[in-house]
Amino acid sequence: MERSERMKLFMDLTKVKSGKKVCLKDLETGWAQSEEAKFIGKGALKEQANKLFDVNRAELAKAQEFLYASHTWSILIILQGMDASGKDSAIKHVLSGVNPQGCRVTSFKQPSLMELDHDFMWRQTVALPEKGMIGIFNRSYYEEVLIVKVHQTLLEKQNLPIKKFDKKFWENRYQDISNYERYLSRNGTFILKFFLNISKDEQKKRLLARLNNSDKHWKFSESDLKERDHWDQYVAAYEDMLTCTSTKWAPWFVIPADYKWVARLLIADIITTSIYQLNLKYPEVSQQKHDAIEDAKKMLSSE
Repeated sequence: MERSERMKLFMDLTKVKSGKKVCLKDLETGWAQSEEAKFIGKGALKEQANKLFDVNRAELAKAQEFLYASHTWSILIILQGMDASGKDSAIKHVLSGVNPQGCRVTSFKQPSLMELDHDFMWRQTVALPEKGMIGIFNRSYYEEVLIVKVHQTLLEKQNLPIKKFDKKFWENRYQDISNYERYLSRNGTFILKFFLNISKDEQKKRLLARLNNSDKHWKFSESDLKERDHWDQYVAAYEDMLTCTSTKWAPWFVIPADYKWVARLLIADIITTSIYQLNLKYPEVSQQKHDAIEDAKKMLSSE
């Protein structure tokens, strides 16, 4: 399958169309995303995926060079997902071939008192990527319509003038986020948002793996299990988020995450192709600079 055809297939399978209601139980979390994939089989598909992933990493490095040289766009990649869905792993592997000078990863934990004294998108705003840069948000302002929506007592710490946190309150937050992302897009920030869709059974396996491996005990938090008790509430919050905030200028992609090799391939392919679709070019070199280059060649050749 040609790259353009494969990309269209990936886009169609994972992209949340603007205004479409999302129901996560209807979306596949495993490797069999299409009839073609089922026909190829898991083993052969994984082998193909690993080869394509290596190609994608090389192409992403080249695409990043265009992005950096053109200095007109920045890329903002947002990763969201349940605990143990593979966000850290995706960042590590997908961006392993990228020049670290042109890329910055920011992880957002529990907000500080200073951050709580600002609007709910302030701390992400100051971490946005500059022109020519790729910025990755490991969690983001979307936590404000996820964990904060599930645990609404957290809103008390934000000292908001509004005290009634009803349906209209959350609709306004979705609208604020979409408007903010439209503003960023109009000013040269290209936004790609990935929701890593892991099943509850696979999350259980990964959490148990952490508990059974002493080298991974540092990654375990008691809050992981406490949040798992709210699985259904989180599913509902994610569905509302995906439905209300996937737009033409900042689309969501629902990435099947039970198999990390599937998630990595899809994310790498979508990022790479999206950068190329910006039609970036190297800056034009002036005649004066061409002359200076020729003079430099002559000087070095004559040494």
